[in-house]
Amino acid sequence: MVNPWRGEVALLLDGRRHVAKLTLGALAELEDTLAAGSLIDLVQRFEAGRFSSRDVVALLVAGLRGGGWEGTAADLRTVEIGGGPMEAARVAAELLARAFALPGET
Repeated sequence: MVNPWRGEVALLLDGRRHVAKLTLGALAELEDTLAAGSLIDLVQRFEAGRFSSRDVVALLVAGLRGGGWEGTAADLRTVEIGGGPMEAARVAAELLARAFALPGET
């Protein structure tokens, strides 16, 4: 069971439920992955609906790794994500929102 107060979001990979959360370490990894831009740029892209599939993959990998998953972006590209690309984008956006929300805001 996920705990939204801790910023956790669930995601199905190949039918198996995983917990994702953007810990400080996961956020640092995400910044490295983004190469160009900052987390603020990423938040603004999601708020404006201008995010890319690369943004979604980077967020999911960082969140999954923050939840204890040991995979990579290459691994994520080979699994079936429950709910498909739309669910992947929804989970990525929710991870980002929960990482920067005060308790009770999401």
